[in-house]
Amino acid sequence: MNRTYEVMFIVRPDVEEADLDKLIEGFSANVTNGGGEIKAVEKMGRRRLAYTVRKFNDGFYVLLTIGAAGSLIAEIERRLRVSEPVIKFITVRTDEEDKRLAKVKAIRDTKVKRSAVPAPAPQAPAAAVEATMPEKSEETPEEAEEAKEAEAPTADATPIADVASDAPPETVSAV
Repeated sequence: MNRTYEVMFIVRPDVEEADLDKLIEGFSANVTNGGGEIKAVEKMGRRRLAYTVRKFNDGFYVLLTIGAAGSLIAEIERRLRVSEPVIKFITVRTDEEDKRLAKVKAIRDTKVKRSAVPAPAPQAPAAAVEATMPEKSEETPEEAEEAKEAEAPTADATPIADVASDAPPETVSAV
């Protein structure tokens, strides 16, 4: 039974680009000859390692997405372990996660979005709405602006005596 796996491995930083391509092709050939399929190959480039691995501080990261049987993955891991340029690797089975995500997406697709269905606006009698609103006098926009400025507190409105200070009382002068 074929499952989906992600195999990430880190190659020594002193390996040439051509040798890195040969290494990737070798692992890809092992997978295809064993009855699996390479779904994706992603060379992530040279990156710094989080900690020193075999006296290296950085390396080339490569991610292979593979569809294969478990026995073939065991063989690929064995080859990664004995390969001199590979300093670290990890294999993760992703088919269960893909299945779970597909199930969640299917559930979400069956539900109707609330934003897609317009909500009916509650109709209140016009007289009740007018009764609850305060009376507004007819004023010009300039008068409304002046009223807002008069109501808004300013920084100068706070008396100096009310401002808390850490200074000793002798040094604070009253204005």
